[in-house]
Amino acid sequence: MSQTSLYQLTPARERGLLWLLALTQFTIIMDFMVMMPLGPQIMAKFAIGPAAFATAVSAYAWCSGLSSLFAATYIDRFDRRKLLLVVYALFALSNFICAAAPTFVLLLVARAFAGLTGGVLGSIIMAILGDVIPQNRRGAATGIIMTSFSLAAVAGVPAGIVLGAKFGWSSPFYLLVVLSLIIWGIGAGLIPSLTAHLAKQSKSLARALPDLVDLIRTPRHLRAFTLTFVMMISHMLVIPFISPMIVANHGVAPQQLSWLYMVAGAATFFTSRLVGRLSDKYGKHHLFRIAAVLSMLPILFLTHLPMLPFLGLLAFFPFFMVLVSSRMIPMQALLTTVPEPAHRGAFLSVNSAIQSLGTGCGAWIGGLLLSTTADGHIVGYGTNGWLAVGLITFTILWIGQVKSFDNKVQAVQAQANTA
Repeated sequence: MSQTSLYQLTPARERGLLWLLALTQFTIIMDFMVMMPLGPQIMAKFAIGPAAFATAVSAYAWCSGLSSLFAATYIDRFDRRKLLLVVYALFALSNFICAAAPTFVLLLVARAFAGLTGGVLGSIIMAILGDVIPQNRRGAATGIIMTSFSLAAVAGVPAGIVLGAKFGWSSPFYLLVVLSLIIWGIGAGLIPSLTAHLAKQSKSLARALPDLVDLIRTPRHLRAFTLTFVMMISHMLVIPFISPMIVANHGVAPQQLSWLYMVAGAATFFTSRLVGRLSDKYGKHHLFRIAAVLSMLPILFLTHLPMLPFLGLLAFFPFFMVLVSSRMIPMQALLTTVPEPAHRGAFLSVNSAIQSLGTGCGAWIGGLLLSTTADGHIVGYGTNGWLAVGLITFTILWIGQVKSFDNKVQAVQAQANTA
């Protein structure tokens, strides 16, 4: 049972579907990431301050979390193909509204709309992966999906920066509209009808909210949500403050940052699939623990970074990003195995909401721990690093509590056989 999936696709179609999902995820990630380097232009265009701009950025994350939680009440009641295509079309529309926004208020609404659609899309993508790919190959499949982060770092964000500098802040969002429409057209022809999970749906829509509460309260699910929440806090205590710290404390020019992310993204592009295959071969729990332990040293080094030449940073950054991102691949693959198939979409929607909550809390706590000196240097980053390592230690111990649904079924069958 643990090696089967709800669908039997040809190898070629399965690969095509996985890369299509990765490209869809790429546009979602680029949409979120590209806002930050466009900050100076957007603030000048709409005559707003940093606080207002931060509100526009955070509106995406919080709305993404809310939409993911709400999606848990309906995501498993529709053909996943139809739901993906409808929500992705709305995602493209949100980017068009963002690009054409004449006022900051409309821009804020557009970013919230993009978050609402992006949160649901992330849940649908992982639900499709869980339905289509057998459990023994989900690590490798998750590695392919996770290359979307690398593509965003290597191509998406740098392209957005260049377009924004040459054609104005709205041009990256117009590019996202074009890319989304192309991917939508390919998806309409490539994605098969995905309705096998509907055969196990027997409860009425009126039971949606009580069922959601029951899903969240399930001990096996709660243990998985705890892992996600703590992992995202530890991640966001460090990641959002890398660029400001390097610029303020080490004299790196802002335009040089794109080289750091391009080199790191290129490295993770090649390692993501390898880590996914290794997690299938040696076990998702085992690979997560190894990657988490190995990530501690570069996190502490970065948060206590000595003065280095730019070439030294360029050599270190891929090492840092590979180890940090490698924790996420076995964790995400493991999470697809926790719920039973009929509730996979709902579970992953709630998990996506927990991710957004952890992202917001981690960035907020991390910002509280930092301060700026009179000469413009950022202090307190070392504390963030030690706190992140402490939380990572917790996840290493806790992940053993996260069990897959198939393991539960096998345990029940074993008890029945011995009775």
